[in-house]
Amino acid sequence: MTTTRSSDVSPAGASATVPFRTVLISMLVLWATYFVLTTFRSYVMDFGLQFELGWRRATVTGVGVLFTMVLWLLLRLVDTRAMWVKIFAALVLAMPVALAIGQVNYFVFKDMEILQEQAYAKKYNLNLRRDESGNLLVDVPIRQVSPAGGMAAGAAADDDVIDSQPVIIAPAETNVDFWRKLLDVALGRYFLLLAWASTYFALLAGVQAQASQRREEQFRSAAKAAELRSLRYQVNPHFLFNTLNSLSALVMTGKADRAERMIQTISRFYRHSLANEPTSDVALRDEFDLQKLYLDIETVRFPTRLVTVFDCPADLEEARVPGMILQPLVENSVKYAVSPVARPVTITLAAREEFDRLVITVSDDGPGLPQGADHGFGIGLANVRDRLEARFGPDIGFTSAPVPGGYRTEIRIPLSKPLDPQAYRHG
Repeated sequence: MTTTRSSDVSPAGASATVPFRTVLISMLVLWATYFVLTTFRSYVMDFGLQFELGWRRATVTGVGVLFTMVLWLLLRLVDTRAMWVKIFAALVLAMPVALAIGQVNYFVFKDMEILQEQAYAKKYNLNLRRDESGNLLVDVPIRQVSPAGGMAAGAAADDDVIDSQPVIIAPAETNVDFWRKLLDVALGRYFLLLAWASTYFALLAGVQAQASQRREEQFRSAAKAAELRSLRYQVNPHFLFNTLNSLSALVMTGKADRAERMIQTISRFYRHSLANEPTSDVALRDEFDLQKLYLDIETVRFPTRLVTVFDCPADLEEARVPGMILQPLVENSVKYAVSPVARPVTITLAAREEFDRLVITVSDDGPGLPQGADHGFGIGLANVRDRLEARFGPDIGFTSAPVPGGYRTEIRIPLSKPLDPQAYRHG
């Protein structure tokens, strides 16, 4: 008999989280896209020094992944909060992270300005340098012009004294310039981080929806199990009441031997029935054997009037059915077919397969349903129908009605067999 531990079922308030692997992949995809696009732009704009730019860009990309992971750790703190709280947290937390990435970007690319100045000076044969204040200077040559002027002066230009004068072409960077550049880079990274945060929240919503659906299925399964237990336990007290009445009648009439046999059969019946979990399915053969034990008990009461027939094809013996599902039907046959008459009555339990469905019939050749049948007759049938619907849903067939020469109940359920019958039975 299996039991369900409370730890096996997730509580309704349990939080669902996005797997770390998924989070990491989303970060790598985001920053890889950034790297590819900025590299493509660099080639299109022909910035030059592509190798120097490339490894620095790769460094910033790696740092960006690390800082995005820091942002993720902070956002995890609001995973279970309302969406507006998550959005507010992303807007606030992404800004300092973006500033940190911007600073790293600034210092990694800072020396690129010097390299580009040197490359430019070499390309155009210029003398570029910076003064003590950091201003970028270029030496502009000054040709000394002859007082005579005119063509003579022009002809003698190569012999004139040549001097140079430094000209500022780029003033030194101020603190305002530094923060302006940093803010420009940080804003770009800020929107990049917000894009990732939106992706993360979408992934989180999907995971939480799946977790909510799983919890709902668990609760639905638990409710169905409780319903099945309730319906199953309605059978046992009813049967116990009937059997104790029969046993009492045998004892009071001095039929000790028959009473002893009945007690032994009752013991076997309960040992058999209590061995199974109330909500579990059993093999059709076991269900038929259980009903045979019950009818053996009733045969003690009706030794000459009760005749039983069991027809369970070998290929259907391992078909699965809810435990004790036939008990109320067999009880009704004994009570309303055998008990009221003085002649022999045959109760037949048969099974067959039709279009991948298991068809089970419980029939008798008694007088049919008497006019004064008590309410218990309908309760027994409703019990069986409710258990079948709780187990299989609406995909069942259940008919119970008088037929010429007796009464017949037919059950149609999906045919299900275990892959390994021996392991299923003894495992």
